[in-house]
Amino acid sequence: MLIFKAVGGRADQLVGEIDLAFEWRQKSRMRTAIARGARAGEAVGFDLPRGTVLRDGDLICTDSGEALRVHAAPEELIHITASSAIALARIAYHLGNRHVPVQVGDGWLRLQYDHVLEGMVRGLGGVIDMVDDSFDPEGGAYSGSVHAHSHGHSHGHSHGHSHGHDHDHDHDHEHLHDPQAAPVRGTGQHTDARHSPRIHDFMTDPLKR
Repeated sequence: MLIFKAVGGRADQLVGEIDLAFEWRQKSRMRTAIARGARAGEAVGFDLPRGTVLRDGDLICTDSGEALRVHAAPEELIHITASSAIALARIAYHLGNRHVPVQVGDGWLRLQYDHVLEGMVRGLGGVIDMVDDSFDPEGGAYSGSVHAHSHGHSHGHSHGHSHGHDHDHDHDHEHLHDPQAAPVRGTGQHTDARHSPRIHDFMTDPLKR
């Protein structure tokens, strides 16, 4: 099984492509399968440096040079606009206080779906639309960076709502990405289960160094 260990690589060594939601692009150790390309369907493993966050279009490579291109999969997002720049900045401030990953655009903000945050944004005067799109949040203000756009993604989540997954997960365990998982919508969780399938933690790590 190919094990991808570093960010980077050569396009002429490409063995395939894969689509991952933001939750999965933060995991340094996992198993999955190539979605498209010369070796589509082949099982592969990730053993990336801890703290790596992959961005849309990134290449990752094995020790022997095989490369895999990672694409940001569409997921359910809250698209936020406001009546003024000041109102939008106020919303961004309150989201920032909660350490929520936020994508910033020209006159809009986006975040992964969460019903509590949706209510907060509406209460601050934000106008919300639900969209299905790739999620590429800001990353420069976070510590623990390994990749140029990476952050450690350590959230306390002390703002009074629960999530279907544990952000403070143990990177020493491998995670299994199941690309055939059934879709779940409107759960009130940050993740979109269409592209965030079941996770299994392996106490006995099959990807031993």
